[in-house]
Amino acid sequence: MGSRTASKSDQRMNTGPNPSSRAELLCAGTVFLAALLLYSWTLAPTVTLTDSGELIVVAHGLGVAHPPGVPLWALLAHLASLVPLGNVAVRINFSSAFFAALASAMLTLVVAELMITASYLGASKRRKKSAQRSKKAASRTRDEGSGIDRLLVLAPALGAGLLMTFSRTLWSYATIAEVYALNTLLILVIFFLMLRWRQCIVADRRRMGMTMDAGQITSATTIHDTLLYAAALTFGVALGVHHVTVALILPALGVMVYRTEGLRFFTSRRLIYAALISIGALATVYAYLPLAASHSPVINWGNPRSLQEIWWHITGRQYQVFLSFTPKIMGEQFVEFCRMVLREFGFSWLPLPLALAFAGFASAFRRDRTTFWLLLFIVIADLAYALSYEIAEDKDAYYLPTFISIAIAAGLGIRWLIQLAVSKSMPVGRPSWVAAIAVLLTSATALKANWPFNNRRHYFIAHDYVENLLSTIEPNGLLLTLDWQVASPMFYAQEVEQRRRDVKIVDINLLRRSWYFDYLRHAYPGLIERSREKIDVFVENLKEWERDPGAFAKNQTLTQKISVAFEEMIQSIVTNENRLAPVYITRELLFADTTNGELTRWLTQNYQLVPQGLVFNLASTPSFHDSPDVRLQTRGLADGTLRFEKDDVVNLKVLPVYTSMLINRGRYLALFNQHERASAAFRQALALDPGLAPAQQGLAESTAKLRNR
Repeated sequence: MGSRTASKSDQRMNTGPNPSSRAELLCAGTVFLAALLLYSWTLAPTVTLTDSGELIVVAHGLGVAHPPGVPLWALLAHLASLVPLGNVAVRINFSSAFFAALASAMLTLVVAELMITASYLGASKRRKKSAQRSKKAASRTRDEGSGIDRLLVLAPALGAGLLMTFSRTLWSYATIAEVYALNTLLILVIFFLMLRWRQCIVADRRRMGMTMDAGQITSATTIHDTLLYAAALTFGVALGVHHVTVALILPALGVMVYRTEGLRFFTSRRLIYAALISIGALATVYAYLPLAASHSPVINWGNPRSLQEIWWHITGRQYQVFLSFTPKIMGEQFVEFCRMVLREFGFSWLPLPLALAFAGFASAFRRDRTTFWLLLFIVIADLAYALSYEIAEDKDAYYLPTFISIAIAAGLGIRWLIQLAVSKSMPVGRPSWVAAIAVLLTSATALKANWPFNNRRHYFIAHDYVENLLSTIEPNGLLLTLDWQVASPMFYAQEVEQRRRDVKIVDINLLRRSWYFDYLRHAYPGLIERSREKIDVFVENLKEWERDPGAFAKNQTLTQKISVAFEEMIQSIVTNENRLAPVYITRELLFADTTNGELTRWLTQNYQLVPQGLVFNLASTPSFHDSPDVRLQTRGLADGTLRFEKDDVVNLKVLPVYTSMLINRGRYLALFNQHERASAAFRQALALDPGLAPAQQGLAESTAKLRNR
C-alpha cells in the first residue's frame, strides 16, 4: 500500500537517474527569458568603469588580462566580440547578460534538484501514514498529494531563480563587460551536476532499502559517476575564470560528497580520477596564457611565457598585499558585508528574502542535513577569504558564492511556507496562493529595490569621462594618471574605437610593471624613443625587482637605486614630451604619499599647475595661461537618471574629480580676475553637488567682486 500511494515525485526518483521534467525545464526557461529580457533592457550601451575597458581590449585582441588572466572568459568574450551587432563594448556586455541569465536558470534547476531530493527523503513518513489510511482516503490523497509535491518543487525553484535574477550583484555584473556572470554560471553548473549525482545515488539506495546516513553506507555507487566527473571537468574549466571564488566552493562540495558516500570515497580511485580531470581541464585552459603572450597582443599583462611567470600570474602575486588577517581589518570588512547583504535582495529595511533564507536554513537543518552543511560551508569558506581581502571596486563579486547560498536557502524557505500551509489543513488551493504570494513578493521586492541602481541603459559615465579628458588635451599631448578609471576606458577608446591615438596616456602605477613598457612601445613608440636612456635603466632595475622583490625589501641600497631610476625616468618623459606638446596630469598625482611623494614634489616645484577641464596642464611659466572653457558632458552623473550607492566608484572617485577640478578652475580664474568665468565654473560644480562649501564660497566671492566693479 505504501509504495502504491507514494507521491509522484517519489515515484519519479525511484526510477533512478532521469532528465529534468518538463515542468522544471519550463521554470528554468521562464527564469532565463525573464533574466535575459531584463539584462538586455538594462544593458550598458558602451564601456563602463573599473576593469571593463581593459577586459574588452583583451577579449577583442585575444590578449592577457590582469591576474589571474581569466583565459576562458577571454576566449568566450572574443567570440561575442565578433557578432556584427552594435559596438564591441555592447557585444561583450551582452555576453555577460547571456551568462547571467543562464546562471539564474541554472540556480532554478539547482533548487529543483534539492527539492526533489528533499521530497524523496521525506517519503518514508508519508508511506507510513498512507499505509494506515483507507483505500478511498489514499486515492484522494494521491490526487491532492501529487499537486502539492509539484508545488513543493516548482515554487521554490522559480522563486529562488527569480530572486537571483533580481539580486543586486549578479544583475550589476550582467550589464557590463566583466567575468563574474560567467563565473557564477559555472559555479552553479558544478552544483547542479553534483546535486544530480547525489540525487541518483539517493534514489538507487532508497530502492535497495539503504539509508542516506554516511555512517551506514555499505558500498559506493559508481554507476552515476559520469555526473561527478562532469562536475570535476567543469570545476577545472571554471578555475580559468575567477579561480578564487570557484576554489572556495571546494570545502562545501567535499562535505556533500562525505555526507553522500562517506570516507570511503576519499580513499578510492574515484577521487583520483576526478582530481586528474580537474587538473587536466585547468592546465588546458591556462595554456592560453603563454600562447596568447607569444603573439604579443595589445594588452599582455605580465607577459606570462615562462612557467614562473605563468605561476605568478595565475596566483595573482601582485595582489597578495591586499590580504590581511588582522581582526581590525576583518571586522571592518564584516560590517561592509552586512551592509551589502542587507541590500542584496531588496530594501535594507525590508529583509523579507533574508528572513525566508533563515527559515530555509532552519528547515534544511531539520529535514536535509546534507543541504544545510552544503550551504553553510559555502558561506563559511567564502567569508573566511573575502573578509581578509581588502579591495574596493569589485568586492561585492567576492561574496557571490554567499549570495548564491542565500538565494538557494530562500527557495528552501518558500518550501517551508508551503509545508506550513499544508500542515495547517488549509483548503485545497490555499498552499498555491501561499507559494504565489511568496514568489511574487520576494521577486517584486528585489526588482523594485535594485532597478534604480542596475539600470545602465543610459550609462555613459566612462564614455563621457574619456571624452571630457580628450577634449581638453591638445594634439600629441601627454596625460599622466594614477586613476584606473581613466586608464581602463582609455584602453578601449584608443585601441578598439581608435579615438585620439595621438594622445599619450601613461598610467604611473603600471609603469611599475615591465610588461607595460611593451604596450607603450606599441602605442607610443616616439615617447619610448625620446626617453630611451632613462627608460632602459629603470626597466633593467624593474625586471630585477620582479624576479626577487624580497632582495629589494632587505636592501635599502637596491630600493634607493630603483626609486631614483623611476623618478629620473618620469622626469625625462615629462621634460622631453613637454618640448613636443603640452603635458597634463590628473589630480590624484598631487596627493603626495610614500610611493609618489618625490614625483609630486618635483612636479609642483618645476611647473605651474593650470586647471583645464578635468586635468592640470603643466605650464613652464607662472603667468596666466588662458584656454577655452570646457563644457563638460555629465550624462547620468548627477542628473537623477542614474543612481549610485555611496560606495560606488562613481561617488568615490569620478564625481570628486569633476567637482574638485571645476573648483580648481574657478579659483585659478578668480586669481587672475576672470570672475565671470570663475562664477560659471563654480556653478557647474554646484550643479553636480549643491552642498559643496568651497564652490559656494568661491561663487560668493566672485559674485561680490563683480558687483564692486
